[in-house]
Amino acid sequence: MLRTLLGIALPWKRRSLVAVFGAWVAFAALGTNIALTAMTGRFIAAAAIGTTVALPLSLGILGLALPMLRYFERLFAHDVSFRMLTDVRIWLFCRLAAGGAGGLGFRRGGIALGRLVTDVEALNTLYPRVLLPTAGAVLLVPVMLLVVGQESWLAASVVVVCFVLAGLVVLLAGFHSARAATGNTAQAIATLRVATDDALSGLREIKVSGADGMMLALVQAQEARVFRTERDFAAQRALIRAVAFLAAQGALLTVLLIHGANVTQTIAAIFVTVVAFEAIAIMPCAGVLAGHATASVTGLVDMAMTQSCAPDPPSPAILPKATALSFDHVRFRWSADHSLVFEDVSLQVPSMGRVAVLGPSGAGKSTLAALALKVVSPESGWIRLGGADIANLRAADVHKKIAYLSHTTHLFGDTIRNNLRLARRDADDAVIWEALEAVRVAHLVRALPDGLDTWIGEYGIQICGAQARRILLARTLLNLAPILILDEPCAGLDLAAQREFFDILGETLGNRSLLLVGQHLAGTERLDRVWRLQGGRLMSATG
Repeated sequence: MLRTLLGIALPWKRRSLVAVFGAWVAFAALGTNIALTAMTGRFIAAAAIGTTVALPLSLGILGLALPMLRYFERLFAHDVSFRMLTDVRIWLFCRLAAGGAGGLGFRRGGIALGRLVTDVEALNTLYPRVLLPTAGAVLLVPVMLLVVGQESWLAASVVVVCFVLAGLVVLLAGFHSARAATGNTAQAIATLRVATDDALSGLREIKVSGADGMMLALVQAQEARVFRTERDFAAQRALIRAVAFLAAQGALLTVLLIHGANVTQTIAAIFVTVVAFEAIAIMPCAGVLAGHATASVTGLVDMAMTQSCAPDPPSPAILPKATALSFDHVRFRWSADHSLVFEDVSLQVPSMGRVAVLGPSGAGKSTLAALALKVVSPESGWIRLGGADIANLRAADVHKKIAYLSHTTHLFGDTIRNNLRLARRDADDAVIWEALEAVRVAHLVRALPDGLDTWIGEYGIQICGAQARRILLARTLLNLAPILILDEPCAGLDLAAQREFFDILGETLGNRSLLLVGQHLAGTERLDRVWRLQGGRLMSATG
């Protein structure tokens, strides 16, 4: 996983060179600190026994160099970290967007949001607080042996053993502890985020039904779960820090007992030992951060690598010009532990044909759209576009031929113009107004204070449901794809609004093919063929 992360975060030679150069600056700062402390210790020892020693110029130079090196160390470290976060977030979003037609699949939105925010943020400290301190601790081992071992190799051996215990052992302990705890904590936080978001989104219904106490209890229960996981983890971290502290004190006691006869050497060794153990004082935290980062990277990579769309073929076929869409003897289930959605479904939507598939909720109507958009693949059978099996086509090419509108189609918290341009980037205002005129909503948009620049709010909350449906239809029509799939496009609208929507659709459909899936016959009067989906099979509802 670390190799995957480095491949994402350091794709360019320049970035890698900055990271390496920053490491050398950090090592230089560490060496300067040790040399400065050792020299200071010797002068303090000399003063303690009444010896007069002139301060060398090198002491002043080291004193000036240390803060400068520390400044550049942090400058380079944070530069690498922030750029790494940028690279990882862009990579993760692009991976999700590549399979975006599949949405989040069976993942909850709170978990995906946690990956994009919390898990990526966990990588912020990986370079400055894990990799650099660990490398510095390794370089300190020979320094400890050289300084402390001048008087006694026994003392040097004990100090190094304590050093390894306070550094490497607690690092590994923190790593394994954090890696085990991070999954539970992340899951608990994601569940709390989902519960809180549900409560805020449904606040009106909660107040009307008097369910304030019930929803509050649910959120509090999830909050208590987060508290328990973090409390247990904090107890483990405290134990690891205690071990590191005792190891450091043991090293200092060893130096005092063995070097006690030589004051100058004792003070110098103590000063160097203190500086060395201060340098690795963050090892318990580094181990925790490393474990947390590893678990976060694992979750990020797993989510990014999970295909939410059917895989593209290694050698895709050329997208045909014909636009007929057909399902031939399709058998499908969402997963091996789920029941069959389709057992043997065959359906033809000819070029410029108008076909409807009706059925109760859960019958599998939306699954037809998912299969046509190559979000998923059938167990057996074929789905053909223009006579070509879509299994041999790229998903992106299939999406060029099919425009999709469902009852869950999203309006973004942006302007009307930008929401419409999502379907056609090069659409100018004239084209946008033409689409709005076609769906009979242009006069309403012109009446708004800011026109096309009107901010429609999160989920389009600033406009009513019927107007939102028309704007979404306008966005769909701006997509020049020759096949249009409508999945419950009028859900939540009253009968009059539904009739008006389908009147507009009939006027604007033109030469496009239409596959309409829904629960009711409303809007199917002008269609060529109506099918009923029941028990995983299609039955004709018209002659």
